[in-house]
Amino acid sequence: MNFLILNGPNLNLLGAREPGVYGHRTFDDFYAELRNHFSNHSFLYFQSNHEGTLIDKLHEYGFQIDGIILNAGAFTHTSIALADAIHAISTPVIEVHISNVFKRESFRHHSYLSEACLGSISGFGLDSYRLAVEALIQHKQND
Repeated sequence: MNFLILNGPNLNLLGAREPGVYGHRTFDDFYAELRNHFSNHSFLYFQSNHEGTLIDKLHEYGFQIDGIILNAGAFTHTSIALADAIHAISTPVIEVHISNVFKRESFRHHSYLSEACLGSISGFGLDSYRLAVEALIQHKQND
């Protein structure tokens, strides 16, 4: 299977940004481990701090790849446009969050994206991405 991991704003700072919330590992280090763990699958990775660029990537890959794992960061709680883009594509999308958003500020408790996604995973650190890959594989097998 072919997957796109799409990370939104500030996720380029993993390892340095709020380590008490997000940990000390960089996404690049984790990504290498993830690819090794799922070595019989292909991965693309893209990160942007810009909402329109994330929408462009959803449009670009949303009809040609098996699954998308999206951590939209703070755009989760603000972007109807990202939700519309997810609705517009045929590829299943799983929303992920590194932290448990429900243990954080109340504005983080609402997601505009969840309703458009196949599912949501939060609170398991970077392992949330692995869980999302496993869910997408299972989803494809059940189709």
